[in-house]
Amino acid sequence: MRMTTERLLAPASPPASATVVASPRPFVSAADAGLLLLRATVGLLLAAHGAMKLLGLFGGAGLSATGKGFAALGYHPAEFFAGLAGASELVGGLGLAVGLLVPLSAAAVIGVMINAMVVTSPHGLWSTNGGMEYPLTIAVTALAVAAIGPGRLALDRPFRWRDGGMLSAATALCLGGIGAAVILALR
Repeated sequence: MRMTTERLLAPASPPASATVVASPRPFVSAADAGLLLLRATVGLLLAAHGAMKLLGLFGGAGLSATGKGFAALGYHPAEFFAGLAGASELVGGLGLAVGLLVPLSAAAVIGVMINAMVVTSPHGLWSTNGGMEYPLTIAVTALAVAAIGPGRLALDRPFRWRDGGMLSAATALCLGGIGAAVILALR
């Protein structure tokens, strides 16, 4: 009876011939899926915003009308700067969305958003007053993606900067800042 009780209370162990295999790490983690969602949402919305400026898509004004708006903001030649802003938003947004050349895509986004912040900052922080809330959020998101890395669900997966880091973030911030400073100095 004692032997039977010990067997019933003893933890079950696998038979000697069974091998215990650790489950492999899943290909897609929640962090990878979250980064893809963040990149795709912000990147595609920004790319669409650029297409509105450049091509008049999604109800946008197109390059000529956007150029007139840039002239009113003090950018000359206005159509050139409107095209540069639209191209930076379109290309940088698409790069972030698919996770391609993320430090450079983030730099393009940060540069154009710094310019937008300079233009909107006299109206304060909140976008309801025409403030810089939106461009600040987009610039910080782009910088964060460069710092974190685009994740495993990105075209940058085979490259060194896929894991982000201080160098990727510094590259994005410095190149974006330099680009913005040059544009602001030329306007």
